[in-house]
Amino acid sequence: MNGVRVGIDEKVPLDRAVVLGFQHVLAMFGATITVPLVVGNAIGLEQHQIALLIQAVLLAMGIATILQTTIGSRYPIVQGSSFAFIPGLISIGGSSGLAAVEGALIAGGIIEAIFGGLGIVGRLRRLFTPLVTGVTIMLIGFSLAHVAVKYALNFFADPTAASAPKAFAIALITFAVTVTVALKAKGSLRAMPVIVGAVVGYIVSIPLGMTDFTLVNELPVFNVPSLFPWGIPVFEVSAIIILLFAYMVSIIESVGDYHAISAISEAPITKKHINRGIMSEGIACTIAGALGACGTTSYSENIGLVALTKVASRQVVQIGGIILIVIAMFPKFSGLLASIPQPVLGGLTVALYGMISVTGLRLIKEKVELNDRNVLIIASALIVGLGSPQLPQEFLEHFPRLIASILESGMAVGAITAIILDQVLR
Repeated sequence: MNGVRVGIDEKVPLDRAVVLGFQHVLAMFGATITVPLVVGNAIGLEQHQIALLIQAVLLAMGIATILQTTIGSRYPIVQGSSFAFIPGLISIGGSSGLAAVEGALIAGGIIEAIFGGLGIVGRLRRLFTPLVTGVTIMLIGFSLAHVAVKYALNFFADPTAASAPKAFAIALITFAVTVTVALKAKGSLRAMPVIVGAVVGYIVSIPLGMTDFTLVNELPVFNVPSLFPWGIPVFEVSAIIILLFAYMVSIIESVGDYHAISAISEAPITKKHINRGIMSEGIACTIAGALGACGTTSYSENIGLVALTKVASRQVVQIGGIILIVIAMFPKFSGLLASIPQPVLGGLTVALYGMISVTGLRLIKEKVELNDRNVLIIASALIVGLGSPQLPQEFLEHFPRLIASILESGMAVGAITAIILDQVLR
């Protein structure tokens, strides 16, 4: 379908696999680091505590990626920090402390693992027809669009837009280099557009004053993360319930990701893949809780990277997971990667996020008859999926937390809408 050059079960030479694995780390690093940074700052952690949280997150995501590619779905999926957990983590961490966060993650992870292990998610697979899956995959990419643009203009670091002109220049250069390498480069270099683009963008950003090495200077050279860094886990029923809403959204998003990587890598998808994938994510979240990290989920960014490079090797992603674990032991190196300016990430993610949406569009084109019924379902799901995340936070506060959590995820709203209409409009 997409002409993958390296299939899931194929291997590449080790030296090249390490480089490609590192490219996956770069693709997911910005978003994964953003979660602990946002949560840590929101609940008032000190700088060294945020650094500890980042270290725990990297280790947990490395372990989660290994689990996903071995005992899980066995798709080339990188696991990273889930944005769906941010509101719950901030709420629990701010009111009850990080020990309660540990407990909620551990308990919720066990529940998710049981949910997957019993095959409940896989039994619902019949609901994910090509029409529903195509819309869901499109919304995965669309839901990330604003992040790419905000990265490109340095919005998160500078909401005043004072640095926007320099940021746009860096993002444009990064994007141009990434696309040129992906389309024009020869040999093995063509499979490494993100690394080349990131290096060039990073070098350009230094003389423009867009890099910040503060975190690098404050982190130690070597340090092994410990279990329960925030204290003995506290299991509060209310905290567990709060995070269960995030787990539900994460499961819906992950099922969409499984279908996306299946389509991109030209690999079959079965109930077994879905059930084992969700079970693996639950186990990984429990481990993340024990390490004092954040919740984990499949990463759409890296699915976009597979689509861009056409290298779907499971081995490459597993090496990426190993790299994450190694990086977690060397905090200064983690800080160096965390110092990659947001405009560089913006230049990289414009193409990556777009590739995800195009994959959904291609699936609909090839598998769905565009009659009046199906067009109506696609149109309706896209509109509500794109519109619901635009609801302001002060409005969502009036809804039950479960409803608010779903409305914040355009992909979840669009998928639910498509599923309901696909079943009702017979």
